[in-house]
Order: sequence, then structure tokens, then C-alpha cells
Amino acid sequence: MATYVLVHGAFVGGWYWDDLRPRLEKAGHAVEVVPQLPSSGPDPAALGDLADDAEVVRRHVAAATEEHGEPVVLVGHSYGGMVITELADHPDVAHSVYITAMWPARGASAFDMLSTLPPLPWIVPGDDGTLRTVDDIEMLHAWVCADVPIERAAPLLRRTRPQSAASVAMPSSAPEQAHPATYVICENDVSVPLTAQEAMAASADHVERLPSSHAPMLSMPDRLVDVLDRIR
Repeated sequence: MATYVLVHGAFVGGWYWDDLRPRLEKAGHAVEVVPQLPSSGPDPAALGDLADDAEVVRRHVAAATEEHGEPVVLVGHSYGGMVITELADHPDVAHSVYITAMWPARGASAFDMLSTLPPLPWIVPGDDGTLRTVDDIEMLHAWVCADVPIERAAPLLRRTRPQSAASVAMPSSAPEQAHPATYVICENDVSVPLTAQEAMAASADHVERLPSSHAPMLSMPDRLVDVLDRIR
């Protein structure tokens, strides 16, 4: 059995893992969910950057390691990949898992990576130093989780919060990887195209594939648990 630390992506919170967490625990694993990265939240003036996010995750990794007595499997989704990359050399991380996540080279920011992809119309700049998701729930559904019934997805999508522009502008420190990494390719993700995922996955020790949208923890949590259960 393993200890997992789950790191959400931009615009959301730890609640994004609500369907996955009990399934992992039922499979016998210990699970620590990062409840909220400082870069996202309701108050634009209080938002942090990538370094703040990484520091919060370091604290959760340390706490999980102390509680369970073993290094953790650190899982990042989407922007969460930027965050877990900051811990690539952390001694308490046994394995990193990128779920259709950004995996930056040293010195690259999320903005740099997004600039190489087709435009994402569901992300719009605010006038307060933030990025936000569009108010059009149908558009957001189509781009993020089209394989989740919209009646179930809509209440979740309405919970999105501003993301600090500073968090996506800050370059990654990307220390040298000191433990294995797995990349989970989501084949039907229209936000991070398959070609971009495959390019990032080329750096992984292991690659898994799911026929999922950008949010497999919402659309196919059981299959995602099967993938994570194979990682040690």
C-alpha cells in the first residue's frame, strides 16, 4: 500500500479529488489531499504564486511522511504538475505522477508552456492580476470534462475561483529528478492536446493512458484508481 498526496490544478481546490479519495482509501492506501493551493481563491489580493504553492505542498508531504512513516506518491493534475515539479528532488517523495499535467523544463513558466498550445477560450484574463474561467458553463464543460454528464459537472464548474497570473508567470526551478515519475495521458483531453502530453510524457519512467477528458478524477475515478494502484 502507498501514501498519496494529491495536488489539484488551477481554478479549483482539493474538492476536485472528492470522488477519487474514498476509492483510493478503500483500496487500502493512505491519502492526503492538499485542500487549497495559495494561487487560487476568492480574494485576488490574497493569492500567491508558484513558490507559495510549492511550499504548501512541501508541508503536506512532510506531514504525510511523518504520519505514515514512508515517502509519498505525489500526484499533480494540470497546473498541479508545475507544483510537483518543484519537489522533483524531495527526499520524502518516492514517485511523482503527472495527470495530463504541465511538466516544465527548468526556467519555463506555465505561460511559456501554454503559449505553445492552441488558445484556450475557457480561460480569460481578469483586470486584477488573475486568470478566470468563462461564465459559460456549457463551454467550460466542453473543454474540461465533456465526458461527465453536464448535470453533474455544472455544480462543480461553478465552484471555480480566480487563479493568480503570478503563479503561471513564475519560472519553474525544475530540480533534477531524484525519483521515478509516471505520466498519465488523457487521450480525449482537448485542453492539453495529445501531442503536448506525449511530448511531456517522453521524460517519464512510466506512461499510462486513459480515454478521458482533462478531468479523469471526475469522469472515470475507478479507472484512475487502477492506474494509481499500480504505482509504487
